[in-house]
Amino acid sequence: MEIEELCQLIQAVSESNLGEFSYEENGVKISMSGKSCGSLAEPFTMPAGTPSGADQPGILPTAAAPSAHQPLTAVGSEMSSLNADVQPSAREEEKPGSLVTSPLVGVFYTAPSEDAAPFVKIGDQVKEGQVIAIVEAMKLMNEIECDCSGTVAEILVENGQAVEYGQPLFRIVYPQGTP
Repeated sequence: MEIEELCQLIQAVSESNLGEFSYEENGVKISMSGKSCGSLAEPFTMPAGTPSGADQPGILPTAAAPSAHQPLTAVGSEMSSLNADVQPSAREEEKPGSLVTSPLVGVFYTAPSEDAAPFVKIGDQVKEGQVIAIVEAMKLMNEIECDCSGTVAEILVENGQAVEYGQPLFRIVYPQGTP
């Protein structure tokens, strides 16, 4: 890559909305971070005698994944707000009973099919190991089993809603006199 091309590339990345950009050609790797990420992740130098990329048509720059040592500020703040939605709130944890959480990312279903009755509803008695929902992930239906015996006090997600790993799905309260 010629110096002029490099300058044009830097200009294009700095004027774009890209958070981070990485380009590799003939063993030389260039990484740049946009304004929202702060300064460059790692300084780079092009070795003397580096061949031009003009002899390799079809090589296009692509956006790279965020580097492990420098998080993207804009994306990071959005992820924080998403994680806040997934984590049980302090009020949920203070309520009596036990939370049944999603063991994987997927789509939550209350019934085995659209026309079938739900596995459980609020007020139902459940036993440890009883199937209480399904989470579909990659076209596989994963049964969600209750990890304690008690009564379904709350269903915390809607049927057909996307759920994250660790997201509370149900709150089960114990019978009187049980922890």
